[in-house]
Amino acid sequence: MESIGADLRQMQRTPLAAPHVQALRDAGKTVTHPVGAILVRSGEPTTSFVYVEEGEVEVINPYTNERHVPFTLGPTQFMGEISLLNGGAGSLTMRAVRETRVIEVQRGPMLTLMSRIPEMSDIIITVFSARRRAQLDERDGSLRLIGEDEDRNVLRIAEFASRNRIPYSSWPLRSPEAETMARACSIAAGKPAVIFGRNIAVTDPTPDKIARLLGLNLDVRDDEMFDVMIVGGGPAGVAAGVCAGAEGLCALVVEDIAIGGQAGASSRIENYMGFPTGISGGDLVWRGEIQAMKFGTRFAMPRRAVKLQRLENKSFCATFDNGQLVRAKSVVVATGVQYRRPPLARLADFEGAGIYYAATEIEARHCRDAEAVIIGGANSAGQAAMFLSRSARHVKVLVRGSSLAASMSSYLRSRLESDPKITIEYDTEVTELHGADSLEAVTVRKLKTGETRLLHIPALFIMVGAVPNTEWLSGLLELDEKGFVITGRGAESVTSPFGTSQPGMFAVGDVRAGSVKRVASSVGEGSVVISKVWEFVNG
Repeated sequence: MESIGADLRQMQRTPLAAPHVQALRDAGKTVTHPVGAILVRSGEPTTSFVYVEEGEVEVINPYTNERHVPFTLGPTQFMGEISLLNGGAGSLTMRAVRETRVIEVQRGPMLTLMSRIPEMSDIIITVFSARRRAQLDERDGSLRLIGEDEDRNVLRIAEFASRNRIPYSSWPLRSPEAETMARACSIAAGKPAVIFGRNIAVTDPTPDKIARLLGLNLDVRDDEMFDVMIVGGGPAGVAAGVCAGAEGLCALVVEDIAIGGQAGASSRIENYMGFPTGISGGDLVWRGEIQAMKFGTRFAMPRRAVKLQRLENKSFCATFDNGQLVRAKSVVVATGVQYRRPPLARLADFEGAGIYYAATEIEARHCRDAEAVIIGGANSAGQAAMFLSRSARHVKVLVRGSSLAASMSSYLRSRLESDPKITIEYDTEVTELHGADSLEAVTVRKLKTGETRLLHIPALFIMVGAVPNTEWLSGLLELDEKGFVITGRGAESVTSPFGTSQPGMFAVGDVRAGSVKRVASSVGEGSVVISKVWEFVNG
């Protein structure tokens, strides 16, 4: 299956060409660092691109100050990681092994160079992506978690980091590594904690606090006006961000949980063109995010739009959940849908403690060598079943209907039916949840006979229904009876099938009434709509 980048250990190194290096010299400055000098600190903003001309640079452990990985960087190689694209925090501390001469180019001029010289940009982004993959594989970054398996707040940060492809390490309570980190941060040993950089202990950790430390929570100037604000960071929104940036529009993508949206929780997508061995939804959209940032599109996350207004000058103003106001000449609604929460007693009590709405490696750990139950009959439920069957003893898929033919792709349905570790039960629903602090069992009922039985399980995955995320639109747009945005008629109907009843507002992806609920369709709509956005903004 495709991943977010190549395997760094197997990559053939491609050095920058001589004209590329000269362009770096012209845009930056040459700096000589003495032995032992720290060139980059973990947790600090990425402000420059560093190319090594002479000397040697090593990655060091911020707690022991010893060499962290066996390899070093030397002449013709460059430092840096994906955070260069958005100005986020670096995740590695790097030190000069001996006197080292480098070319340093500030982030702004470097991004300009990369846009002007695509061959150089390709080499740099390929290496940066491979480095991010290596960090994720090795669970190595500036974010460190203690007690992930025992504390809900820490688990929430792990889920946020995992879904956003942020590298982090995790240690059990009372482990030697956890005690070392606790001493370095002067916090009590044996207690759950989230640590950033070398010694920043995050109290009452939330995704918003972590995003701020990582530089992911874009701060916008009060007088800043975007050409287009894309609300929703799923496949449709990110595709729109890629094309908006490529067309020279000043674009902002806003996402409230994780880039990738609902599709980002899909463990394997096999029916998307160009990936014959499949790719996870998170990795697919992560690649798109990198493309969009390369073209200058900015991302704000986690940020939820709670209100939208049309101003007297015909521009739009969105209010975020933190009170921030952001203005734009046009808006693309790509907020997608969320799974319906069934009316089960104590559902909220068990969310994150046995009840899950995604099936990734984080959630799969909770049903290892046990039985898991999935509610749902669409592709997302089928992909979750195939993924969970690798670690669970058995997976039951509960479907209220009598068939999957209308809701699940044929190839996926056939796999589920032929897998001995997966059972599909039709005309079945969950009626009760049982447990103390976490889910321990569920009661299921056969709809035709009324027969009930108790299933002892540690994890229930809910992937049913589609409720559109349109409450934030403040009545500006015409919606259908289910709350989906109506397009193709009204103000923009003459020029775009994605136009809404409000001039300058467009809707794409799952949130649009009548759309095909597939990743490929969402990507196509997000890509196509930008041509009409450009016409509106520049008309």
